[in-house]
Amino acid sequence: MNSHKKSTAMRSDWEEHLEKVVLPRQRERKDAFLSESGIGLRRLYTHEDLAEQGFDPADDLGFPGFYPFTRSKDPLGYRGNFWIFQQYAGFGDAEEANKRYRFLLDHGQTGMSIALDLPTQIGLDSDHPLAQGEIGKVGVAIDSLEDLETIFHEIPLNKPKQISLVANATALIGLSMFLVLAEKQRIPTNEITLRIQNDILKEFIARNTYIYPPGPSLRLATDVLTYCADNQPNWLPLTICGYHIREAGATPVQEIAFSLANAIAYLDHVRQRGFDVANILPKLAAFMCVNMNFFEEIAKFRALRRLWARLFRERYGIEDVSMLSFNLVNFTAGSSLTAQQPMNNIVRVAIECLAGVLGGCQSLFPCSMDEAFCTPTENAVKVALRTQQIIAHETDATDTIDPLAGSYFVESLTTEIEKAARKYLLEIEKLGGAVEAIESGYFQKCIRESAYNKQKAIQTKNRIIVGVNDYIDKEEVEIPTFRPPKESARRQIEKLKRLKARRSHEAVQSALERVKRVAKTEENLVPAVVDAVRHYATLGEISDALRSVFGEYHDSNF
Repeated sequence: MNSHKKSTAMRSDWEEHLEKVVLPRQRERKDAFLSESGIGLRRLYTHEDLAEQGFDPADDLGFPGFYPFTRSKDPLGYRGNFWIFQQYAGFGDAEEANKRYRFLLDHGQTGMSIALDLPTQIGLDSDHPLAQGEIGKVGVAIDSLEDLETIFHEIPLNKPKQISLVANATALIGLSMFLVLAEKQRIPTNEITLRIQNDILKEFIARNTYIYPPGPSLRLATDVLTYCADNQPNWLPLTICGYHIREAGATPVQEIAFSLANAIAYLDHVRQRGFDVANILPKLAAFMCVNMNFFEEIAKFRALRRLWARLFRERYGIEDVSMLSFNLVNFTAGSSLTAQQPMNNIVRVAIECLAGVLGGCQSLFPCSMDEAFCTPTENAVKVALRTQQIIAHETDATDTIDPLAGSYFVESLTTEIEKAARKYLLEIEKLGGAVEAIESGYFQKCIRESAYNKQKAIQTKNRIIVGVNDYIDKEEVEIPTFRPPKESARRQIEKLKRLKARRSHEAVQSALERVKRVAKTEENLVPAVVDAVRHYATLGEISDALRSVFGEYHDSNF
């Protein structure tokens, strides 16, 4: 009897023992064990489960750095270099943000991520009436190039391994500011690595910090993408975002399926504009959530790499398979943090970080334990940074590549997630694609249903959240919290007023008129916006120039 037949016979004996001896005396904890995506989890996985799925190690697993990239983008994994240690940071005005960024770099952060306040995200200057109360609150206020110059005071643009700009509706303006700042710092752009979020489609699905309708928004995003593909080969001008979709309530399967649908929309759009998708695809990164369902998250990242490679090879006929890998950026789940017993959040973040590392990320952003209350304190953000460093240096999780490969459970779950994501992609294709799925409310409906089911499971205690619906402490623990200084908003408005008084009004107006003219054509907008930024036109003024051409979008899907 060969080993597989022997294993099958042993499994049959074990199952019979369970049914006849064990289960009559001891019930299982749940009637059904399901992943967060609703995938049924078996008691035990063996080679039979993989055979049932048609799993082929050569085709489905492969080797690190080789198609279909299930195991890793990098042939060396973390035996060569660790992932980029990042912390999402920014608050108040540029001077205050600069101090926090320098603090993090001094303590071992290797990347730099710029969080923007809400007015900056939606194209409003700090002196706009709607900006009041939000200036510098959830990120740093950037009204003009002058603010970016201050943020990078004594921080050369080529010092961090990667700079991440979390801009979407205003990504075009953010890119232009960095291009001009590189000139001013006299640093060649090929020495800088800039990653821009620029995924405007997910804003219509999950966050709602859009400005313009979907059509013009798609044009602006692809202007950024194609400009960088032609002129800045080291930069990553589009980051496909599953994170926000997941945090809005989507399941892990929906997270990767909806993200890939958005990626297809961008790539189809650039192909329609005459660009070669094979040259554009390597400029994309993926920004994904890593939550507490440990094994499903790891399997999700492996499935995403495999599906990304297969899907885009099939759809666009890409022959050079080296173009089919991408940089995976992981961010731990803010929604998993609790205000109750906040010190427990340190444990949650550590578990999520480990899942991100075992899933093979290239960059990792851990939340800080106090984010259920506030912008992180220096102490909390340092603990989050140290969490990454401890995993990197004090565990053996990084010493072998894709250490969970070959696990019957992990391989089976990876395949199940890939298949389930493909089903969603077929549904979206039938609707006409991602833009049509947004306009019909399909994405939003799916996410609402998933969010409802998750919250219902918590409220009925089918899902235990320690400190929230079980293991509750009567006495609340108080921790130090942080608030940006109140005077920072006033300083920001005064600084903006001084800027507008001393710059050339005629040069600014001429540059803004050029932005409007180009917006009415199919010409790439980046050079025109760079010219406006160089003359210190503000983010709000440039956004208003584009509003005058494209209009504003107001969601009607409720």
